[in-house]
Amino acid sequence: MRERAANNLVAEAEKHIGVTEATGKNDGTEVERFLAITGLKKGQPWCAAFQAYIHDAAGLPAPHSARVVDWFKQNVVWEREWTMYGPEAKRGMVGALYYKDLGRYGHIVLIVGADKRNYYTIEGNTNSAGSREGEGVYRKIRTKESISALADYCINGRAFIKEYDAYIQKTMK
Repeated sequence: MRERAANNLVAEAEKHIGVTEATGKNDGTEVERFLAITGLKKGQPWCAAFQAYIHDAAGLPAPHSARVVDWFKQNVVWEREWTMYGPEAKRGMVGALYYKDLGRYGHIVLIVGADKRNYYTIEGNTNSAGSREGEGVYRKIRTKESISALADYCINGRAFIKEYDAYIQKTMK
């Protein structure tokens, strides 16, 4: 069940690769559609709004929020402050990037694959350099060390608890 949900989510994200802003100011028909699901209008940062849009389109309950921090208040599997190394991210999880200058998570990514050192992602409001304030939807490669938190919205409720409870309890001790 989780694998099917993750595959549907990744397929939805892939449909939007190459979407770019119209004028470079967080605008354009598709960007504004992403923002609308969070109740925002053009001109606002939209990396988390993109995640809200694709999760909704894939039929997965997830925050309808454009604030990255809101994505890491529930269904959290791991945060760096718990332990340096967490579980291996699974396809379909979302990851947070922490920005010291902001003092918080400031960008969200969809994990689509991994190798020994990196996560392969699809991200909104980034660019070829991996900025958190870019102009489009791109495939990116992020080092595992760059990810500061993981959340999984591909499963919920009892299935989430069954999947992750033992790990979280062990880590939090």
